[in-house]
Amino acid sequence: MNNNSNEQINQGNSKPDIKAVFFDVDGTLVSFKTNRIPNSTKRALEALRNKGIKVIVATGRSIQALEVLNELSFDGFICFNGGLCATTDGEILHKQPMHAEDIKALVDYQKKYNMNFALMYHDGVFVHTITDMVKQMHDHINLPLPPLLDPENVDFGNVLQANVFMNPEEEVLFMENVMPNCVASRWTPLFADVNAGGLNKYVGIEIFCKHFDIQPSQTMAFGDGGNDIAMLTHTAIGVAMGDANTGVKAIADYTTADVDDDGIWKALVHFGVLEDVADFVAD
Repeated sequence: MNNNSNEQINQGNSKPDIKAVFFDVDGTLVSFKTNRIPNSTKRALEALRNKGIKVIVATGRSIQALEVLNELSFDGFICFNGGLCATTDGEILHKQPMHAEDIKALVDYQKKYNMNFALMYHDGVFVHTITDMVKQMHDHINLPLPPLLDPENVDFGNVLQANVFMNPEEEVLFMENVMPNCVASRWTPLFADVNAGGLNKYVGIEIFCKHFDIQPSQTMAFGDGGNDIAMLTHTAIGVAMGDANTGVKAIADYTTADVDDDGIWKALVHFGVLEDVADFVAD
């Protein structure tokens, strides 16, 4: 939908028939300022599930890096920007590794140009070099530093996502020349998420829609970064967080307040998915 579609959605007295809501993690569910989930967000997710609405994570993180969400209940997980989809009981609905040739080219490129990267697998994440930038990124999202990768012993065929530490200005030529079978997206200027070509979070949404027998027209999504654009564009209602980047706000149906200002709760009430008083879950 376009940026004016929220006016169309709100016309008349009918409420949207939302059956599933998909949430990015960093900057959406979890505050960059506190590295915590606001109480209003916890209440919103509980209220959604009490109404029978599916609540699903959609993130670039690995499934092992979601401990920050342990106090909440979900109906599924889209990880690695769509590279892995799993139910809460561990059933794998979808798993798409990257092209092995592109991973080999990435390792060769690093040897020539000393560019840092991380490789993410179903069961672990490995980084080539621990740099100040790597430390800064992990501090930013409150994650422990990953173990070092052995570049002479890489499992090329099972990488689900790579993080490539380079400036946005370098990204286009790098992707064309080094990893042409893959696609890059960003939620931070520090690095690009790189996934198998054609993958994005909306691919995961389609998989969960099929799994739960839900129509895409019954979906809603929240996000703040470049890797959220596909899902915000293709769900029935795409909501940008208040501190989302300008590109995300431009394609969203609606921009809410930021995560620390109860943005998720406010948007759900705005669209009539929740009611401000009736659905509020008390402490």
